[in-house]
Order: sequence, then C-alpha cells, then structure tokens
Amino acid sequence: MTEAWLEATDTAPTVLPVRYKTRSGILSHYIFKTLPQVKKLLKYWENQAAQCKDSELRKQALASLHAKDFHCHGGAVYAVNCGSMEYLTVRLIVAYQTICDYLDNLCDRAGSTDGKAFEQLHRSLFDALTPGSSTHDYYLYYPYQDDSGYLLQLVNECRSCIQQLPSYAEVYREIIKLARWYTDLQVKKHLHQERREQVLQAWCEENLETYPEIWWQEFAAASGSTLAIFALFTLAANKGGCARAKNQIMSAYFPWICGLHILLDYFIDQEEDRQGGDLNFNFYYQDEPQMIERLSLFVKNSLLAATTTPLPVFDKTIVHGLLAMYLSDAKVDKYRLRQEADHLINQAGKGAKSVYHICHMVRKFYLG
Repeated sequence: MTEAWLEATDTAPTVLPVRYKTRSGILSHYIFKTLPQVKKLLKYWENQAAQCKDSELRKQALASLHAKDFHCHGGAVYAVNCGSMEYLTVRLIVAYQTICDYLDNLCDRAGSTDGKAFEQLHRSLFDALTPGSSTHDYYLYYPYQDDSGYLLQLVNECRSCIQQLPSYAEVYREIIKLARWYTDLQVKKHLHQERREQVLQAWCEENLETYPEIWWQEFAAASGSTLAIFALFTLAANKGGCARAKNQIMSAYFPWICGLHILLDYFIDQEEDRQGGDLNFNFYYQDEPQMIERLSLFVKNSLLAATTTPLPVFDKTIVHGLLAMYLSDAKVDKYRLRQEADHLINQAGKGAKSVYHICHMVRKFYLG
C-alpha cells in the first residue's frame, strides 16, 4: 500500500450511519435489497470462471462458486450499514470471499500439498487488499497455470472498490494482520497429512499468549474466518476516524465471533470430514460433551462481545445469524445433530430462534 494511503489520522470521532436500529430492519434490508445484488454478482463471476482455459482451474473455480456461494450470501450482510457505499461494499465482499473460496479449493481439491505453491497463491489476497502494490504470478509454483486472468480480475475488482472507500487507510493494518493469520492457516492446514497437525499446532500455540482463554484449535478456527475483515470494510466505507471502533471490532470478532463462525462450520461438517479424512478442528476436543461446552462458551462470549462494538444490535444479529445459518443446514438433520444444534440455539435466547426460523424460510424459498 502506498504511503499516501496510510497518512490518515484517527482523531475524528467515528461516524457510522446506522440505517437500521432493529434486527427486523437489518434482516429485511439484507433479504430484499442486499441478497439480490449478491446473486447477480455471483452469476457474473460464474461466467468469468467458465472462461478459465485450464480445465482443472475452471473446475475448481466453478465448484467453489457453486458449493460455497453461501459464504458470499452471508458476508454481504456487512454492507447493510454502508449507506451509499452499499453496492460497492457488496462488490468488494463478494470478490474477496470468492478469492478465498477459490484458493481453498486449489489447496484442498486439486491434489497438491506444496506449501510454497499455497503461499504464492495467497499473495493474491494481499494484493487484493493493497491498492497501488504490484501484482504477482500467483500460479508460479502451482501445477496448473492458465486461468485466463480470472484470479487477477478478482484481485483488481477488490482494489478498485477499496480505492473508493473513504476510511480504508485507517483499518488497513488490522485487515492485513487478519489476512496474514488467514493465509498462515490455509497454507499450514493444507500441507501433507503427516506434517500439517504438528506445524499447525505449533503456529497456533505461538499466538496463544495473547488469547489465554482459548485453545490452539480455536485460534486456528478464528483465523479461518473473514468476518472481522468484512466488519472493518464497513468502517472503511464510512467517513470519520475509527481508532476506537476498529479496536472494539478486533476484540469482539477475534477470537469470539470469528471462532464461533468456523467452529459451527466444522460442527455441521463432522461426518463428511470423518469420512473423507479431512482436518476438522472439532475433532481435537476430548469428546462431544466437551465440544458442545466449548461451542456454548463461544456463543456466550460472542453475544457479550457484540454489546461492546460500535453497532451492537447489528453484531448481535450477526451472532444469531451464524447460529441460524449453520444450524438450519440440511446436514444437521442428515447427520443427527439436531439435539446439539437446538441446545446451542437455546443458549443464544429467543432472538436466535427467531432468526433461525427466518433463515430456514430464506433457504427454502429464496436461495434454495
């Protein structure tokens, strides 16, 4: 990032145009205004992915869009409070999340376990987040090469959007810190099975001194979430200094809300990961009761942390939404997780139950 971008100060008060002060207002806008924008953008990126010349890259690009589109659907809720910058922020979130999902497939589904190749691929994330920087040959060490410019298009879409965000310079360092943790996790967890656990655990334990309340697999889970970055995008889309606000967001989201996000993801994927021999951070708990106990702790602390952010009603809705989105997934009933899922929803109170029922209907009639 150029020095000019980093010369912004944090002296002005944080000003967030809170459009909706109630959960119903947030969800109504998100469902009827934001989600249609996401669907159109995903269709656009699907058309671009279909043009990848290399068949393996084309396969993984399309697969990531088809199987992981709910990541973009969910992440786009952070654009609700961006006022006139909403569509720009939706574009940014969809492009950035699409990069993450595509790279995850390239590391996980294409038969490579080369950490050097994974690190090079993930340079695209830092380029995407850093306007004015040079771009790189992201496939330099990867066995498949020609994507017809697909990944670079996504990178440039992010850069174009970021350059129009009025306060991005004020949150840049925090965003890069989160992106570094995300990249470190992705590179390490996709190494050869004989190495990955030892390398990953050692890396996590190096960072636990700052987060004494969590365990190594929970730090890893929190690192795998993009939600804190999206919350900082919301700040960046609004004018005014945000030193205090960004610190509040970092403390609330990492490790609690980000950790809950990914632990829930792994919760519903347990049986599939067990059958496929895939890494699942929930497998490192002693037994199922301990897993539910720790997930309950993340629910409790995420809701508490949400009350400390610049937009507490919004962030509490996010926590409820995470529970609703993951625990309304068909996998819950398919793999007989309903009792545990209901316990977690009950831990979050009536608001979570209401959002759960709304999410179930959206899945059935809008996204299904």
